[in-house]
Parts: sequence; structure tokens; C-alpha cells
Amino acid sequence: MPELERLILMAEDELTQYSTDARKIEKLRQKIGLSVPLAEQRKVKEELLAEMPTDAISKLLCEQRQTVALPFWGIAGLGLLLGISSMQPLDFLATIAGGAIAIFIQRRGWRLQAKQLVLSTLEEIEERTRNPV
Repeated sequence: MPELERLILMAEDELTQYSTDARKIEKLRQKIGLSVPLAEQRKVKEELLAEMPTDAISKLLCEQRQTVALPFWGIAGLGLLLGISSMQPLDFLATIAGGAIAIFIQRRGWRLQAKQLVLSTLEEIEERTRNPV
């Protein structure tokens, strides 16, 4: 569904802003409210709920992606240091593998965090629709 992808991209854009989660949700709520009809919001929310992983590793990646990726960045740096200092090209494999794993973890965590932000925003919109202020 292209609508879900567009909302996730909007959420990723909001994640780049340095602000509180409440402010991110507020800004995203305005964008979603203007661009997506209410019936479509419900469909997107149902699809997003079905798509969100429930395992512990995914939850950890969503909440602490940088902490999980940090050891792999360390492995990449250590492989680079050892490869340069001892002139062993085999150590550069650790750099490539550690960097690739760290980037994968960061991307997956970023995507999960954006999905969670969209889901929280859609739930807030639904709550405000039921109970207007």
C-alpha cells in the first residue's frame, strides 16, 4: 500500500527533528489529518498493526537501536585498526562485516521506530475523534 509507505516516510522525516515524541506526534498528526481520509487511516492502522513485529528483538531494536548496533561499530573499528597496524588484509573483513551488520541494525531500528510513531499518531487521531477536546 503506497499510503502506508508515504506515512512511514513522513514519520522518518519527523524522526530527524530533535524534539520530544509528543511534538513529533503533534506535527505528524496535522500532516496525516490533512492528507489522509479517516477511512484510509483506519485501513492503514489495521495494516500497520498486522505488520508490526511482536518479538523481543524487534522491540529492543525499536527502542534501543543505537545501543544494539554499538558493539558492531566497535568490531568494525577494531578490524580497521588491526588491519592498518599489522598490515593484515584479512582483518578488514571484520571491518566490512561489523559495519554492514551495524548499518542493517540501524536501518531496521529506524524503520521500526517510524512505524511505531505512525501507529501512535493514528491512535491519537482516533482518540481525538472519539473524545474531542
